[in-house]
Amino acid sequence: MKKANNFTSQDLKNVGIEVEVPEGYVELEKEAVNAILDVLSKYPKAKKMFEMLVQDDEVRADWDIANFIAVKKLHYNDHGEIHAKIVAANALKMYQLLIEQGINPDFVEYGGGDYDDEALILLSSALLHDIGNQIYRGNHPLHSSYLALPVLQRLLPEIYDDMEKMVEIRGFILNAIYAHDADIPDITMESALVGIADATDMTKGRGRMAFDLGSTSIHVISALSIDRVIIAKGKEKPIEIIVEMSNSSGIFQVEETLGKKIFGSPIEPYIDITAKLTPQEVNYDKRIVRMIKLKGRKFTTGE
Repeated sequence: MKKANNFTSQDLKNVGIEVEVPEGYVELEKEAVNAILDVLSKYPKAKKMFEMLVQDDEVRADWDIANFIAVKKLHYNDHGEIHAKIVAANALKMYQLLIEQGINPDFVEYGGGDYDDEALILLSSALLHDIGNQIYRGNHPLHSSYLALPVLQRLLPEIYDDMEKMVEIRGFILNAIYAHDADIPDITMESALVGIADATDMTKGRGRMAFDLGSTSIHVISALSIDRVIIAKGKEKPIEIIVEMSNSSGIFQVEETLGKKIFGSPIEPYIDITAKLTPQEVNYDKRIVRMIKLKGRKFTTGE
């Protein structure tokens, strides 16, 4: 497997507003970058787009400010660079499992282009899907789509010289960015893949920052219960998403975040979900919060 050198946030550290992430989340980023490079090894156009996006100053600033607003100001989970890469990795994993079973997403199925073009669409929309959080959390999919437009206008011509094809690819990317949220119905398989991949980033590293900032919401506690999310070839369907939990509160994350993205989507028929407590032989849950106290109008952890 290819190494993540030169493509992680640590390798590409820049000066400006930065949100520190837990060590465990940095490891998740390295795994994600390795997974992305593994899939893109056979897709040269998508690989070039990945290299341009992760090293682009505008994109990196978009990630930084989006994450600053989400984490520091709203006390949400990570919505920056590392989250974007994890979403991209999982979208590409699911894409590979689909095409291995002869199931083509819409851009390929309807003659828009080849598998490399499809990978580029999924990669680009996943990496840019949350940059609109820098403007405001409300309507962030819409904000993300118009902030992504100038980036795509600059970078896509580096790969495509056919204007019609470039604009069609841009349209699929913008659609997937806009429709990644559960409140916006998916009408393309690409938007469903990105939205579901977004929901699979639910491991405890993702909940750690908001927890350390004092958030005791069920979203954070549930995320801290998730030890691992595995995208695997299913036994009955092309894709099985396996969620390993240390605490049964993780069920909230599975049902309310992941389930809502899958139900009614164009790829619902192709996905199974299995959520299980680990180790399975143990008959008690791991403690996440031992005590909370009300301070003003906010519940916080600790004495």
